[in-house]
Amino acid sequence: MRGATKRGCLALLCASALLLAACDPQNISELEEGVSTEADVRERFGAPEAVWEAEDGAQVYEYNRQPAGHRNYMITIGPDGRMAAIRQVLTPQNFAQVVPGMPMEAVRRMLGKPMKVTTYDTQRVTHYDWRYLDGPNASDSKIFTVVFDGDLKVVSTGSVRDPEIDPK
Repeated sequence: MRGATKRGCLALLCASALLLAACDPQNISELEEGVSTEADVRERFGAPEAVWEAEDGAQVYEYNRQPAGHRNYMITIGPDGRMAAIRQVLTPQNFAQVVPGMPMEAVRRMLGKPMKVTTYDTQRVTHYDWRYLDGPNASDSKIFTVVFDGDLKVVSTGSVRDPEIDPK
């Protein structure tokens, strides 16, 4: 693909992600826990990025808004086929639950698909990055990073100001 075509496709992808994210509050307001069905959720959010099995027979649908957005949603569909919960999972409270030794899959299941995965072969580590808002404004955008070792276990975590806010 040529450079201009790649940039055009990337711009279209980012615009689509922003439109999806802009629709989220409307879609969420139209759903009611314990009343809305799986079909209602899929009608408003589409096909999930991933479906996770819960211990109680429920399913958790992952709706990812990365890399352009600042949110990832987990929507729980109970065994009765009704929406039991909807959560935006990219929060400091959830980040605090990511601790050393935690398996990569558990982090992925908790926070959803990251916006970026970077592997450093010589150091035998992998970084997962998520973009999130740490306040009400776009200028509050940050990046949460989880570092995994060669055994795919958490080594460390941290947050930094989103470099996209202050491009060099």
